[in-house]
Amino acid sequence: MPHCIHFGTCGGCAFHDRHAIDKPRLLQQALERAGYPDANMAPMVETPLRTRRRADLAATRMGATISLGLHKARGGQVVDMLECALLLPEIVQLLPELRNLLRHLQAFRSSGSVVINWLDHGADILLRMDAPFTGPDKTKIIAYARAQNVLRVSIATGTELPEPVIILSSPIITFSKIAVEPPPGGFLQASRDGEAAIIAATIAGLPKLTKKSLVIELYAGAGTLSFALAQHARVAAYEGDAAAAAAQDKAIRANNLAGRMSVAQRDLHRRPLQAAEFGKAAAVVLDPPYAGAAAQMRFLAASNVARIIYVSCNPQALATDAAILNRAGYAVLSATPIDQFPFSENLESVIVFLK
Repeated sequence: MPHCIHFGTCGGCAFHDRHAIDKPRLLQQALERAGYPDANMAPMVETPLRTRRRADLAATRMGATISLGLHKARGGQVVDMLECALLLPEIVQLLPELRNLLRHLQAFRSSGSVVINWLDHGADILLRMDAPFTGPDKTKIIAYARAQNVLRVSIATGTELPEPVIILSSPIITFSKIAVEPPPGGFLQASRDGEAAIIAATIAGLPKLTKKSLVIELYAGAGTLSFALAQHARVAAYEGDAAAAAAQDKAIRANNLAGRMSVAQRDLHRRPLQAAEFGKAAAVVLDPPYAGAAAQMRFLAASNVARIIYVSCNPQALATDAAILNRAGYAVLSATPIDQFPFSENLESVIVFLK
């Protein structure tokens, strides 16, 4: 029996059996293409089903029909989500009333998106629609949030920056015991278990450090890894998204960590760190977006920093980026596959490179 009634139409899952594809082999092949045929592979970490805490859903309106879910596997049509084997049940339970809300929004003409992040104490929702939100729209959103006990609902039209409509309770996510208020729709690792596995593999890959050692972190987000790293060394973090960098900076200051941590907003695609800027780093940790870190890699490779820990969510991009490190004389110390995207070819991994 399929694991979900939508299997075969919804594009979220490519396989009925999560073990139908050999994910450790995917990572091994990526490293082989990069020039590492004998990389030391750690056992794969599997995250449980129904623990995904982030949903980025598409919404369409065709006449009286509202569809809210993921796109079809081969097409642009949205599959109206009634269940999901991956998402937290609490997120799925929000969808019927969200559809009802969308049906009555003037800002929703034909297409939009709904991002749901499940934080420490509930849902944080971003509605991005294709027309301006009206006063009555905002009244309906406030009523919905109160009825469903949603932490925060934010809105945006097109590519505008989000603005909160209602905050019923502080939207907080805890990273390594530090409370952070992420921006609306902000990036989170897919699950707590996956995040914990990534942190564990990253910390295990660090060299011997002192409290005065410096770790440079690239693509740091709101601090998923930053606050864990700060328990072992000084951290200089860089993040391209202004809202995510601001969220991390606010948490740093609120917890009196400014002496041990800093975060700078910097677009590492347009303005990558130069080789000389890595000079004092005992290690560099990077968690680039899906497309990889092409613009940054040649400067990182030229820096000769002794230890590089690369967190990847895309084996193909990893193969390209790791090949640059291979040509610069880096070896693979360890490679940890983490399956937090069951039923798909997507794979998280943590690779430790040694000069």
